[in-house]
Amino acid sequence: MQIEFYKYQGTGNDFVMIDNRSGVFPKENVQLIAHLCDRRFGIGGDGLILLENDEIASKLAMTTDFRMVYYNSDGNQSSMCGNGGRCLVAFAKKQNVINNSCTFIATDGLHHATITENGLVSLQMIDVPNVNITPDYVFLNTGSPHHVQLVEDLENYNIKENGAAIRYGKLYGAAGSNINFVKQIDADTFSLRTYERGVEDETLSCGTGATAVAIAMNAIGKTNSTSIHLNVEGGKLEVSFEKKDGKFTNVFLIGPAKFVFKGEIEI
Repeated sequence: MQIEFYKYQGTGNDFVMIDNRSGVFPKENVQLIAHLCDRRFGIGGDGLILLENDEIASKLAMTTDFRMVYYNSDGNQSSMCGNGGRCLVAFAKKQNVINNSCTFIATDGLHHATITENGLVSLQMIDVPNVNITPDYVFLNTGSPHHVQLVEDLENYNIKENGAAIRYGKLYGAAGSNINFVKQIDADTFSLRTYERGVEDETLSCGTGATAVAIAMNAIGKTNSTSIHLNVEGGKLEVSFEKKDGKFTNVFLIGPAKFVFKGEIEI
């Protein structure tokens, strides 16, 4: 069977996009999805995302524009991907599913988003009611679990080795966590590098990771700003939020989402 695919990237976090509103894609085939994400034998990507009709919302009389189904590059369905969500909004616009705003459902719940004509996507993330602060790291869930840790020499830090050691260590057990290493640049700017669970390597960007870092840095008093700039390996992101009584609401991840190419592949 021939399928049409699209490739998108958001600050270097790249995804295979498939319009599955017809429901024909074999979405339970883990090996196939991993193959499509393979950079040598497939299309290549940090993950694969299906654009689907939200039939569950229709049954509950909810109004949504589409459903996001996200898979890591290992072929397994995973938790929320912020950059993937932003890229899916751009893809939905290209497919004429939406205009400049939308509401969609993902594994962590309902999301609202807007997109400008030049592809800048502002995506509402989930509220974060709990931030676990320890002397050495911060842990929080921004749609996916994230460990946030400050390091001095971020540029030369071995992200894959140190990230994997924490991800597979006793701290997070079999489920693991995404691991973010952070350096403060100024009062409201931070640089970060992320080891992503499911990719099992460093990625050029992680949207839920950038969101986690912004909230974590505010929570531990490294910044008083509620609009924070993040330098990731693949570009720049911005995270804004409201904070009250230690809870973070109206969280938005803002950044570019760009079409790369389209094609067909035999599956």
